[in-house]
Amino acid sequence: MFPSEVTLVEVGPRDGLQNEAQPVATADKVELIVRLQQAGCREIEATSFVSPKWVPQMADNAAVMAAIPRQAGVRYSVLVPNMKGLEAALAAPRAQWPQEVVVFGAASEAFSQKNINCSIEESIERFRPVAAAAHAAGLKVRGAISCALGCPYQGEVPLDEVERVVRLMHAIGVDHVGVADTIGTGTPRRVQAVLERALKHYPLAEVSGHFHDTYGQALANIHASLALGVHVFDTSIAGLGGCPYAKGATGNVATEDVVYMLQGMGIATGHDQAALVDAGAYISRVLGRPPASRAARALLGRREQVAA
Repeated sequence: MFPSEVTLVEVGPRDGLQNEAQPVATADKVELIVRLQQAGCREIEATSFVSPKWVPQMADNAAVMAAIPRQAGVRYSVLVPNMKGLEAALAAPRAQWPQEVVVFGAASEAFSQKNINCSIEESIERFRPVAAAAHAAGLKVRGAISCALGCPYQGEVPLDEVERVVRLMHAIGVDHVGVADTIGTGTPRRVQAVLERALKHYPLAEVSGHFHDTYGQALANIHASLALGVHVFDTSIAGLGGCPYAKGATGNVATEDVVYMLQGMGIATGHDQAALVDAGAYISRVLGRPPASRAARALLGRREQVAA
């Protein structure tokens, strides 16, 4: 039995834009968020409070959070890599705070050592004070587990390793855990096996999937997740975002594609497909390329045919 409703966490403004080489103006980021709100997005990952040395695209994080015209019923989240990031996110007036912070850890020991030079356990333990401080401030804490379905360095990641990270996240007070197919190698049965491990420690409403479409499996993986009752997924407008670890990766699954599939299944998302296509077309024009979303390209093409 599939769920009747699905919650989509729109990660385009943060995860989608963070690796863009060309600078994206603060005004364009804010306009994208405004358009996403108008399209019915109720969960928006707006920016990240990371060092501009490492992620220069997110250097305007405070300016973005200050400029967003807040809409009732929308939850704004930000990624924080450490206490310094959380403190920066909370340095603004409370009206500009996020309602949720995102912390992260890898399911692959090789990935953790290669990228941050420490063990998985050490990396997640660093988030313990972040989670405590976020809760004290009244914020929800969402944890993202990267490489849960494959690692660019070690290949397959054992299920036991994924579950170990889930347990570690739970132990430090993370409220919600998302399993991420960072390099897009996951397939439906493997996705279900990984989610089942997460569901041993978190309730259904607090487990989500984050899928990349490198091998064209993202929609199939979402469908397989739905069959388990999972009903929260990260998506990215226009398919924004690439994977820096897999050459040719197409990045995050496109919001427009997911909404098209779910609407066809009779599953409610609260999104306006036409407005989503417009939002994706807007940011794609800013970036100077067409949307990666197949549904968006088809719907835009149909509009052109009707107009002609």
